[in-house]
Amino acid sequence: MQKTIAIVGAGLGGLTLARVLQVQGVAATIYEAETSATTRTQGGLLDIHEETGQVALRAAGLYDEFLTLVRPGEDAKRVVDRHGTIVFDMPADPGSARPEVDRGELRRLLIDSLAPGTIRWGHKLASVRHRVEGGYDLTFAKGPAARADIVIGADGAWSKVRPLLVPAEPVYSGTCFIEIALASGGHNCRASVAAIGSGTLMAVAPGKGIIVHRYTDGHVRGYAALNKSEEWMSSIDFADPRAGLDQVAAEFDGWSPLLTAFVTASDAEPWLRPIYALPVGLTWDRLPGVTLVGDAAHLMSPFAGEGANLAMYDGADLASELVGQPDIEVALTAYEDRLFLRSSDAAGRSAQNLEIFFGREAPQSVVTLFDHA
Repeated sequence: MQKTIAIVGAGLGGLTLARVLQVQGVAATIYEAETSATTRTQGGLLDIHEETGQVALRAAGLYDEFLTLVRPGEDAKRVVDRHGTIVFDMPADPGSARPEVDRGELRRLLIDSLAPGTIRWGHKLASVRHRVEGGYDLTFAKGPAARADIVIGADGAWSKVRPLLVPAEPVYSGTCFIEIALASGGHNCRASVAAIGSGTLMAVAPGKGIIVHRYTDGHVRGYAALNKSEEWMSSIDFADPRAGLDQVAAEFDGWSPLLTAFVTASDAEPWLRPIYALPVGLTWDRLPGVTLVGDAAHLMSPFAGEGANLAMYDGADLASELVGQPDIEVALTAYEDRLFLRSSDAAGRSAQNLEIFFGREAPQSVVTLFDHA
């Protein structure tokens, strides 16, 4: 292929796209706003699905390396009510088709697999303009402009590429997360940590929840979840982390101290993360030489476990089309036809599951969900 390819964003989708292209002998350049791979932490664990994420890793030639990152035993799941009473307990499955890996470790695997110079760090996209004669001009907050024949937006929820295709913007779901964590051995919450089991604890009730994961080294990460308005979110001030966490803990009045300890004793910087989503079934008309992968195309809540898996699958699927089809527009059309179908299905399930987790029937609704999984 003689076309120049610009990928905007070095998340899992953009990295997988670049890797699969390179495996097939096609070069691409990734433009990433962050200044390095270690600028920020990359979140917690991901369960990598056999039919999507693992397919992408095989296409990238990284499946064996991926297996070395798997965290056996950490896929156990326990659901409790607000009193800490266990209502569902699923032990770890050594043969799970959806093994758990650390998001940061998986991202590092993909980054290290790319040819040197593939990623242009510190290139925050300022604008992208379709040129009348074909191709695109990209400008950045810092550094020289670039030109590309093909532009792929892998730049997440607030994509700067997406407006070229569709005016849709993410909408607040009504649920927000507050990140919480306990360092290994640095707290007096042994009973709370033991209550998690070996994997993930989900304490849920109508409108709220505390969801935490226990890692093999003993540390705990997770979040408090609340169905709250945007006005309520603006009232929470984490300038004083302890005061902010006390405000959050007050929302769990009457809950077991074993559960609220994850909030009151948290030693993480308490980031507030509203859950946004794009409209279910989002599509767009074909624009020559540009498309989207991952959250830029189908941002959804995490309650179907599909976001990262679909992002990687999108990247691998798009790369295969670009390599195998000499007519770029035919390739992009075929890719988007499949993208729209799979993302609509996953986004619909994700929205439904978000309601199940914090709806009126929680936690029994969550037990029913897992019983039928």
